[in-house]
Formats: sequence, structure tokens, C-alpha cells
Amino acid sequence: MDSSYLLLLFLCMVKCEWNTNDYLKREHSLMKPYTGSGLSMPFWDFLGSTVVTSNYIRLTSDLQSKSGAIWNIVPCKSKNWELQVQFKVHGHGKDLFGDGLALWYARDRMVKGPVFGSKDYFYGLAIILDTYSNHNGPHNHAHPYISAMVNNGTLYYDHDRDGTHTQLAGCEARFRNVEYDTYLAIRYENDKLTVSTDIDNKSGWKPCFTVDGVRLPTGYYFGMSATTGDLSDNHDIISVKLYELDDTSTDSVAEDRSNIQPAAQSFEPPREHVDDPKPTSMGGVKLFLLMLVGVLGVFACIVVGIILYQRQQEKSRKRFY
Repeated sequence: MDSSYLLLLFLCMVKCEWNTNDYLKREHSLMKPYTGSGLSMPFWDFLGSTVVTSNYIRLTSDLQSKSGAIWNIVPCKSKNWELQVQFKVHGHGKDLFGDGLALWYARDRMVKGPVFGSKDYFYGLAIILDTYSNHNGPHNHAHPYISAMVNNGTLYYDHDRDGTHTQLAGCEARFRNVEYDTYLAIRYENDKLTVSTDIDNKSGWKPCFTVDGVRLPTGYYFGMSATTGDLSDNHDIISVKLYELDDTSTDSVAEDRSNIQPAAQSFEPPREHVDDPKPTSMGGVKLFLLMLVGVLGVFACIVVGIILYQRQQEKSRKRFY
């Protein structure tokens, strides 16, 4: 055995020893084949309309009023991490479709709710892939749209305004109904949140947005949820990979993040609030009946007027005989 081989072996051993924190965390990842014994998935639970197949996990099918989710059962203890999700959103709708899906790092798991299938007033981070614009007030972007929201349990997601009053940042992303694989990466490192996409079939990450000053606790859970309403789509998860990153911060003493509150230093300036139109006091049927009665009343007045006019004319002719 020559010296060069021994040197390579030694370097490999050193590298393996010092990079143990920068690797795939299988207990937080999900790849084919999905199922274990029976219908269970190792390290993952699912609820709602979720269907597990051999090629994908469908959170919702292209049907109205569906809601589904998958949640990791192991809390994440890593301070710095990167979550890579392969997903697919597709359906028959060409102009109208919805509603979208959300990727979660949250305290409470397996709880249904109105925020793309999961609970509102949550604790943690939500990355929202919104495919339908509700058009309340002017938008400065198109849909589909990816945005981030950090919540400490006091904020609610405003669907009528597509969450723009509480989002940290966002970007347009035309990931729907494409013929190739689509990916999204969420990187959280030293209080910096970076979201990137690979939706152009170029096998490379494209920056979506970066936000500094984001503080997230350890011990929360990863999840994915989706929902449909009057509009629908297939929302599929193909794979989930969680990488633990080396701590490159300069702090000599590691901070205990297990009990801190989720927080962000800044939010995007909200667009102007526009009140939703107030519903009319009468329904469509009542309005139609009222209009019909009005038309009949006018017609009856005309008929009565004609009859009275004819009688007046007859009386006038009789005076000349």
C-alpha cells in the first residue's frame, strides 16, 4: 500500500468526521417507495383526502372541496437546515384552478384548518404556493405565487387578500401544468431564510427570495398540505429531502432554540386594504320576483289607462248626438 493511498484514506476519514452535520436526515425525508407495512409511511402521517400511490403522494385530487396533508412525526432538532421538495401541481382547468399548497415548519401537526388545509394562527413558518388570485385590491404580481409567513400564534392568513398583509416576501413562479419535474428548496441558516425554485427544467436553483432576521425554534415539525374549493387541482408530493447544515455562526456558545418564539424582523408593506363588497339584503330569486311584480304593475297601469281613455272618448262622442 503506497503513501498516496494512505493519504487519500486519511483525508477521507477526516472529511467524514468533520462533515457529519451536513447530510441527509432520513427521519425527516420521504422518497420512493413510500409505504412500509400496510398503508403506513415510515416517519410520516397523513390525513384528509391524501392518497399514497407508488409514484406520488396526492394531497388533493382535481375535485372540489378536498383537503389533505402529510406530517413528519419526528421533531427537527437542527438549527440550520435545507428542505428540498419535489412536487407537481396539475389539472384540467386552463383559466380557473386552485387553491394551492403550503409547506410547513410548525409546532402543531395533523390539525386541519383553513390555511391550505392546515390550521390558522399557527406557530412557525409557512411557505405558501398560491395558485388562485382572489383579486381583493390591486395585485403587483401574477399567480401562481410563492410567499413566506412567520407566525407566533397571533396572526391570521387573509385569503381574501392572498396573505399579502402578513407575508415576508414572495415571487411569481409558473410551476403549474408543466411537463417536467418541479422543485422548491427552503434553506434556513443563521437566521436567514432563502427560498429557491427549479421549475424551468434547467437542473439548477433559481432564487425566489431571501429574508434576514428570521428566528425559528428547534423541535417543530415539517409538513405539506393542500386544499381545493370551488376550483380544483391535483397537488402531488413526489419527494422530500431534509439536509442538516453545518453551523457556521461565529457564536462561541450554541444558543438553545427550543423555547424561543417564531419571529421576523420585517414584513413587506401591505397593499391598500379594500373592503369586500357587502352582500345584498335580498337574494337573486327575490330580486327577480320584485322586478317581475314591478313590470306587471307598470303593464297593469298602462292597460287601466287605456281603458279609462277609451271610456272618456266614448262619453265625449255621446255629447254630440
